[in-house]
Amino acid sequence: MLLLATKNKHKMEEIKRFVPKDLKVVTLDDLGIDQEIEENGETFMENASKKAVFYANLSSLPTIADDSGLVIDALNGFPGIRSARFMPGTSYNEKMQMILRMLEGKTNRNARFVCAASYYDPKEKLLVCVEGTVEGHISKEIRGNFGFGYDPIFVPVGFSKTFGELGEEKHTMSHRYKAFSKLFSILNVIILAK
Repeated sequence: MLLLATKNKHKMEEIKRFVPKDLKVVTLDDLGIDQEIEENGETFMENASKKAVFYANLSSLPTIADDSGLVIDALNGFPGIRSARFMPGTSYNEKMQMILRMLEGKTNRNARFVCAASYYDPKEKLLVCVEGTVEGHISKEIRGNFGFGYDPIFVPVGFSKTFGELGEEKHTMSHRYKAFSKLFSILNVIILAK
């Protein structure tokens, strides 16, 4: 059994797609865990690892967690690890509008989505953390209703549509897909080696 340590319903749905079918997954809600950990790390990997270790120790279950965000070159990497906490109390629509305003007049709109995926087994004291990235740029306007977060302003390299317009295709190339595919392929090797 594996604990998926997120309360974000959208992330939960996405991550569950990538979990091997033979693994039973439970969530924080399933276990009635409502404690929160402060995400005060300096990197995506640090935050993802902190979450995995914290909730694994709390539940005594092997745990997966992630931290992800949007990194914009012209804004010196902003919002980065603060992607979810930027402009607290506002909707993602408002956050996206603010980012579009911040990019007005800038020719470099290059950006990337980054996801760090972590696994921690409290019995084995084993921590594995990997990162997945998808390159792209920020569109000139908010487009599409698919996905969540900043998906409607992010256009991946090789496409003219935003993640918000791409639909299911997003799940075959997203930063979260890349990170969790990498994580589970490593975990398969570890499990087979036992």
